[in-house]
Amino acid sequence: MAQNPLFEKYGQTIDAGKVIFNEGDVGEHMYIIQTGKVRISKMIDGREHELAVLDKGDFFGEMAIVSRIARTATATAVNATQLLAFDRQGFMGMIEKNAKIALNVIDKLCRRLQNANSQIQMMFQRNQRSLIALSLYSKFVDRPEDEQHLPLDKTLEQMSLNLETPAKLISTYLDDFMSAGIVSIKGNAIWLEDKQKLNLLAEMGGK
Repeated sequence: MAQNPLFEKYGQTIDAGKVIFNEGDVGEHMYIIQTGKVRISKMIDGREHELAVLDKGDFFGEMAIVSRIARTATATAVNATQLLAFDRQGFMGMIEKNAKIALNVIDKLCRRLQNANSQIQMMFQRNQRSLIALSLYSKFVDRPEDEQHLPLDKTLEQMSLNLETPAKLISTYLDDFMSAGIVSIKGNAIWLEDKQKLNLLAEMGGK
C-alpha cells in the first residue's frame, strides 16, 4: 500500500475498533475504503442500530465534501482498516487524475440516490394510505353506531379535496381496505366492517 501514490498522499490506517467519526461531529472529509471493513451505525430511541458494514471500494461521509453538516451516523473500523481521506479540494484533485475512481464513486452515488428515491416513494405511499385511513376513520367516528356507512361518491369527493389526492387513487386504497376486511362497498355506500383495523391502519403509518 505504501507504493500507492494516492495512499501516500491521502491514506490513513485505522486500528480495529477505533471510531473514525461520531454521529453529530462536523464533517470535513469523505473516505474510500482500501482494505478492511467499516461499520456504520446510528442511535435510534437511545439504542445503537447498525445501518451497514462497508468493505473495500465502498465510501462514506461524502456529504462532508458537499456541505459541512453534522455527521448523521457513526463510522467505526471493524478490523485494521486503510482509508483514503479527502476534503473537497483533495477529492476534486483526485478525480481529475483518476477517471476510474471518479466513475466508481458516481456509479455508487447514483445507486444510493435510486435506493433513497425508492424508500421515499414507499414512505410517501404509506403516509398516503395512513392519511386516507385516518380521514375515513374520522368520518365513521362521527356516525352513530347503528349507521356505520358513508355515501361513496360524496366521501370520495370530500377526501379528494381535503387530502389533495385524486379520487381514483383513493378508490384504489379503498379496494385494499376491502381486501383486508376493513370496509365493504355495497351500491353507493361504504360500510365499516372492522373499526379496530381501520384505527390501527391510521395510527401505524399504513404498516
